Amino acid sequence: MSAETENSQFRKMTETPVSSLIMKLSVPTVISMLVANIYNTADTYFVSQEGTSAAGAVGIVFSLMAILQAFGFMCGHGAGSIISRKLGARDPESARKYASTSFYVSILLGLAVEIPGIIFMDPFMRFLGSTDTILPYAKEYALWILLSAPFMTSSCVMNNILRYEGRAFYAMIGLTAGGLINMAGDPILMFGFGLGVTGAGMSTAISQVISFLILLYMFRSGKTVSSFRPGNMTRDIRDVGMIFAVGSPSLIRQGLSSISTLLLNRQAGMYGDAAIAAMSIVGRIAFFIFAVALGIGQGFQPVSAFNYGAKKYARVRKAVLFTAAAGTLLIGAGAFLGAAFSRNIIMLFRKDEDVVAIGSAALMWQCAACLFQPCSVSANMLFQSIGKSGRAAFLASLRSGAYFIPLILILPVFFGITGIEIAQPIADLLSFVTSMPFLIAFLKKLPRENEEK
Repeated sequence: MSAETENSQFRKMTETPVSSLIMKLSVPTVISMLVANIYNTADTYFVSQEGTSAAGAVGIVFSLMAILQAFGFMCGHGAGSIISRKLGARDPESARKYASTSFYVSILLGLAVEIPGIIFMDPFMRFLGSTDTILPYAKEYALWILLSAPFMTSSCVMNNILRYEGRAFYAMIGLTAGGLINMAGDPILMFGFGLGVTGAGMSTAISQVISFLILLYMFRSGKTVSSFRPGNMTRDIRDVGMIFAVGSPSLIRQGLSSISTLLLNRQAGMYGDAAIAAMSIVGRIAFFIFAVALGIGQGFQPVSAFNYGAKKYARVRKAVLFTAAAGTLLIGAGAFLGAAFSRNIIMLFRKDEDVVAIGSAALMWQCAACLFQPCSVSANMLFQSIGKSGRAAFLASLRSGAYFIPLILILPVFFGITGIEIAQPIADLLSFVTSMPFLIAFLKKLPRENEEK
């Protein structure tokens, strides 16, 4: 990339009106997340046609994918935050160093999950919550996810670095292409070739490899400041430690998401495969609604990191307020529709009355709690983007960890299946109440020099 292009990108990130810049970066990210969720939901839909136990396997394998994404997002968010701040401070050489290091480390982490996961497949799937009836389907699906593990973790890194450089459009191309291929591949491999659940796993693995190749091309073609030359890798272990430290909130968030899904599957399993299937379906639908607000938040991250590095604090403050407001407005609309048509939505996946009864109630509770999520996410993303990893890690531990884990273990004892349905909504409310004081205090202390229109 030429110096002129680097300067143009710097001006774009530090001079474009904040609301306009966030929306420009958010739209490709929202599209990417919606497509990713559509193809995840498509997996749930197509696999559900194989039966209730097969539908439950989707929830089990989702835990595995969450583990891989935890490592990928740790490296991607960690390096991306540092890269964006380095570019804001006009230090592209350091940006390239952190990009290369995070890319190759993520591949090693993917292999570290893949190899033992395949060797110890049975106990691994049972650990993730498989019952005897779900296990055969979970193993078929998980094998292909494990084979694609290094591609999945390194794609997370490339996606996040592109976003943090302010090039969300390029990230969108890679992710949406893979998602569309997965959606087309599911019915072809599952039903056209008669491969069943194995076909769904193969389709997901193929889509991950194709996404990886497209994203890698963006870096190889000179469209970015960052690159992945082995010679750019750091020789100082402290740089790797910094990537892990800044990315630790993502590892915590995704890791706890995996643990919480595992516990949810185990607790729901006491009420049969229908409960596991219902909660798996609800999780996908709720995340689909949340994806819009989350996409706006991810458009906000490079804006906050870049301008914080450039010491343009007024723009950081405006970005936080705009992101929280826009996210609440958009997610509110989606939550209303989800709650109003909860039963019909669940029936699109399974017409099993037990699945519908449990799923529709859980979806209504989750939609009500969606309104608390945008502000909590904005706070967490802000602190991670600007390198305040301690506060970001603490806030990241709340929703799926410090609050959800006790709730999912305790509430079913007193309220039965209803306790499982309301555990996540209550955790969302408590996370919001905890996050707000941290965000308000930071905004009050943020320096007011360089105020801009």
